[in-house]
Amino acid sequence: MKTNCEFELPELVVMLTYNDFTIENADDVFEQCKTSLATYWGIKEKPLPVEKMQRLFKRMRECGKTTVLEVVGYNEAEGLKGAEMAAKCGCDILMGTKFHESIADFCVKHNIRYMPFVGHIEGRPSVLTGTVEEITAEAMRALERGAYGIDLLGYRYVGDAVALNKAVVSAVSGPVCIAGSINSYQRLDEVRAAGAAMFTIGSAFFNNEFGEGLCQQIDNVINYLANS
Repeated sequence: MKTNCEFELPELVVMLTYNDFTIENADDVFEQCKTSLATYWGIKEKPLPVEKMQRLFKRMRECGKTTVLEVVGYNEAEGLKGAEMAAKCGCDILMGTKFHESIADFCVKHNIRYMPFVGHIEGRPSVLTGTVEEITAEAMRALERGAYGIDLLGYRYVGDAVALNKAVVSAVSGPVCIAGSINSYQRLDEVRAAGAAMFTIGSAFFNNEFGEGLCQQIDNVINYLANS
């Protein structure tokens, strides 16, 4: 298991998603941007059929990408279904779900890195509540019980996102991905200052928050972190 400090820079996970759902033309968009600087790519578990997801993940792996499936499901049954989907698709990382040992065990068996949500989460797009102390303690327990890392919805938090991000990253031993609503260069600065291993951007790219065109925005974000 890599720790947050072992990532030289926070790793961008490009999510081919909008408002927590995979875009319908994700395969075409990936083909257009496969030569960008991003090496981590992901989608959500809805709404594409599994067969289309399998083809997309296969293509990503052929292009040398690390693949991510993020599951917006909060009970054990939804989480296990998402883990099974990740295994069928040959994903490297399962993000999302709430931690359950059954999901962790399944991921170990299928060589999938498991990074569950922490805190009280509801809705889609997700909203995170709970105290910083509660969320941090839950993250530590998840890692102790078999999770590879943590999927932290820092900017979906109803409280102080910056304080939450810093607290969780500094407290846990495994990698933290700050996911959701990273839509400005200021938030990129905050993600880097927090020391997170990874972060996701999806909707913000399709809203052109980091420039014009998805491929150029991906490189803009990566170059900004490398040079700032």
